[in-house]
Amino acid sequence: MKVKIQTMLGDIVVRLYDETPIHRDNFIKLAKEGYYDGTLFHRVIKDFMIQGGDPDSKGAPTGKMLGVGGPDYTLEAEIKDGLFHKRGALAAARQGDQVNPERRSSGSQFYIVWGQVYNEGQLRQFSKQLKMQRMQDIFNQLAAARKAEIMQMRRERNRAGLQELQDQLAAEAEKQAAGYTGLSEEQQRIYSTVGGTPHLDGQYTVFGEVEQGLDVVEMIQSSATGRGDRPIDDIEMRVSVID
Repeated sequence: MKVKIQTMLGDIVVRLYDETPIHRDNFIKLAKEGYYDGTLFHRVIKDFMIQGGDPDSKGAPTGKMLGVGGPDYTLEAEIKDGLFHKRGALAAARQGDQVNPERRSSGSQFYIVWGQVYNEGQLRQFSKQLKMQRMQDIFNQLAAARKAEIMQMRRERNRAGLQELQDQLAAEAEKQAAGYTGLSEEQQRIYSTVGGTPHLDGQYTVFGEVEQGLDVVEMIQSSATGRGDRPIDDIEMRVSVID
C-alpha cells in the first residue's frame, strides 16, 4: 500500500510495509479520514529527520510549540530487525522509555529519516551500542518476569540475594543476545553509502519507506527553523492513499 504526502515543495510517495500491519492500517485509516490534511512538518532537524502528524499544528500560530498532539490512543510497537532507519525510512514518533517502556508509538505522529553517511569505525561503535541495548532489553524482560521475587527481596533488604539474581539475569541476557551482532551486513552497507540514523534502530517502529520524492525530503530537512525546530515558513501537507 502506498500513500502520497503533498507539500508546497513537491510530493513524497511512501510505501507502507506489510510487516507492520498495525501501523500500516492506522496510517491508511487516518489518511482516508483526512486527519493529516492541513497539518505541518512541525519539527525539522537538518541531517537527521523531518517530523509531522501533530493535529495541533493545523492553523498553528507562529511560535506555538508543537509535538504533543495526537489521537486518544497509542500503537503497539512493531520493531523488527530487518526494518531500519535508512535514508527515506518512515517511522513512528513516540514518548521516551522513561514513561513508555513498551515503546508504544504515537497514534499519528511520524518522521521521515534523512540522517548521515557513516564510516566503518562509526558503524562498529553503533553495532556495539545496539548489542548492549539488546542485552539490556532482554535483562529488563527477565527482571519483569521476576518482579514479585525482586520486590520481596527488597522488602527483606536482602542485598546478597538481589545481587545474585542480578548476576544470574545478566548472564542469561548475555547468553540470549550472543547471536546478535548489532548492525547487519545490509545495514552497514546502506549506512555507509546511502545514509540514515542507525542509533534509532531497535528503538522506534519503522513502517515504510519513501519510493519517490526523496529530493523533497532533502529540501524540507534543509529548511530554516526557529524555536522547537519548527520551520520558519510553514510546510503544510495533505496525505492520500494512492494504491
